[in-house]
Amino acid sequence: MVRHILAVLLAAALIFFGVQKFGAENFIFERIAERSGISLFEPGVRVLTGLLEVTAGLMLILPRTRSYGAVLGTALVAGAIFFHLTPWLGIHTPASAGGEESIGLFMTAVTVFALSLANLFLNRTGLPLIGR
Repeated sequence: MVRHILAVLLAAALIFFGVQKFGAENFIFERIAERSGISLFEPGVRVLTGLLEVTAGLMLILPRTRSYGAVLGTALVAGAIFFHLTPWLGIHTPASAGGEESIGLFMTAVTVFALSLANLFLNRTGLPLIGR
């Protein structure tokens, strides 16, 4: 039961964060593009990340694909943490465009990553070479 509830909660979070990446420019991806000098981050990587987050969320909802959704979701959140640890984004980021800088987004990523690892562990039996 805990496995299903955790998967649905993570699915909701991934879908929520993923949908936010569609439409208007995103200040986080703009910051990474500006500081890295790689313009592909905004909008290309932003939209791709959103699609992958929504895909992982949907995969987490379905029991047949839950294990693969857990892998994809964990990898995506690990990527977010990686960028927070680089000078391209940093741990202190604005909560919104022009907002005051805080560690809120980083702490959200760390929390979701911990829950993703727990979810991955609970759903490991559906993975080839690891489960069964």
